[in-house]
Amino acid sequence: MDVYWLEQIEPDVPVESDWLGARETLCLSTLRFRKRRVDWLLGRWTAKCMLASWLGTPAYPKDLAKIEIRAAPSGAPEAYFHDRPAAVAISISHRDGRAFCTLSTGSAQLGCDLEAVEPRSNAFVADYFVPEEQALVGKASVTDRAWVSTLIWSAKESALKALQTGLRLDTRSVVVTPGAMSTEINDWHPLQVRNLQGQLFNGWWQLSGAFVKTVVCVPSPQPPILLKNGIPGECRRSQFANRTS
Repeated sequence: MDVYWLEQIEPDVPVESDWLGARETLCLSTLRFRKRRVDWLLGRWTAKCMLASWLGTPAYPKDLAKIEIRAAPSGAPEAYFHDRPAAVAISISHRDGRAFCTLSTGSAQLGCDLEAVEPRSNAFVADYFVPEEQALVGKASVTDRAWVSTLIWSAKESALKALQTGLRLDTRSVVVTPGAMSTEINDWHPLQVRNLQGQLFNGWWQLSGAFVKTVVCVPSPQPPILLKNGIPGECRRSQFANRTS
C-alpha cells in the first residue's frame, strides 16, 4: 500500500479564505478561538494541497474550493471532490504551527501524527504507556528519552486515529513496537502497533529536527512518499500574502 504525505507551516496558509468550500466556510465560522481557527485552516490547507497534487488538479483557490475536507461522524477527516467522496483515506495532524497530512487510496485504515519532541515525566509514562513501552523509555539514555517517549506517544495517536476513536480510547489499549531506534534525521523507520483485540497496524516513523512523525495503515504501507505542493512557487508568492495575524 502506498501512503503519501505533505507537511506545511502556518505562513504557507493564504490570508484570504476563498480556497475553502461552502461547508468548510460554515465550519470555520463556528470556531471561536484563534488558535483553533489557525490550526484548522493549516490542516485543511495542507490536506487540500496534498489532494490537489495527488489528483493532478490545479491548486488555485477556485480549484481548491472544489476539494472539501469534512468530518465523519467519528470526527475523522474525509475528502470530497466536486461534492462527491474521493476514493482516498486521509489523516491530518498539527503541532506548533506545522501540519502533517497523509493519504492512501481506497478504504485503508490510516492514521498519522506529528509531535514536538519534549520531555515526558515518569508519571506520564506510567499513566499512558504499557509495561513494555515503559521499559523502552527506561532503557533510553538521558539524551534519547524525550524522543523515544514522543515516538511511542505519537504512534499511539496514529493508531487511535486509524481506529477512528482518537483519545476517547485508553492509550494503553494499543501497544507500540518500534523498529530500529535510530536518530538518523529524515529517514523513515518501521514500527508496529497492535490493539488488545490483536489487530496489527504496520507503519513508519521519522525523526525530523524537533519533531517526530508517525503513520500507520492497514493494509501494510510502503515507506511514505512525499508529495510536492501543487502550487507553483511564483504563483504563491505573487498572489497569496502570508498569514501574519
